[in-house]
Amino acid sequence: MTFRSKQTLDAWIEEFQRFGYPLAVKVIPQDGSLGRDTGLVAITMMNAQTVTYIEPDVPGGNTWRITFEARETELRLGAGGALALSTELAMVSTLCAFLETKSHAFEGDDPAEIGSPVAEA
Repeated sequence: MTFRSKQTLDAWIEEFQRFGYPLAVKVIPQDGSLGRDTGLVAITMMNAQTVTYIEPDVPGGNTWRITFEARETELRLGAGGALALSTELAMVSTLCAFLETKSHAFEGDDPAEIGSPVAEA
């Protein structure tokens, strides 16, 4: 089972942000079984105002999933707002794929056997 410490995830997020993506991202401490961090990454989306987070689909797994929590009100956007939101969504998707890639590398998986995380969407 993979163990992702807050320190490891913080380093991965810092590495991702060096690519120039302007996302507000932070690692949330979350204790799983035996007090281990489970890997919860929160994103503040400026154009959706919804709670969004990325985490492994199962504790210790190498496949990550994005969750968009329900909103209490509808979101209405013009063309420019929708474009800005789509740009943020593309960055969140890229971050999710990045975390999967880092997780597989952390485990020593062969990249040729992994497949493309983007193709799974």
